[in-house]
Amino acid sequence: MATRQNSTNGKPKSPRIQVVLPELICEQLSTLANNESRTVSNMAKVLIQDGIKKYFEKEGKSLYPENNINSDKFRDELEKQNVIRLKKAPQRIRYYKKSD
Repeated sequence: MATRQNSTNGKPKSPRIQVVLPELICEQLSTLANNESRTVSNMAKVLIQDGIKKYFEKEGKSLYPENNINSDKFRDELEKQNVIRLKKAPQRIRYYKKSD
């Protein structure tokens, strides 16, 4: 199971996994990483993502659950909206009691 750590600011880091590779595959991975100016870890991530995508396409299944697709659409719609900047700092709202 992947482990999740917290960074110094308290936000969760991406999950970490540990993989044992044969020497030949490790050398090939290092060569690919050097060719694409990537770290070995990042190259492994890219290859795993490609492999998972191809697997789901071959199986004819959706790569993402339906709720992720809906949240992606929602996020895209929010990002398309214009940003409205405040002209000055927000003021404190004061509530007054009704006097009889």
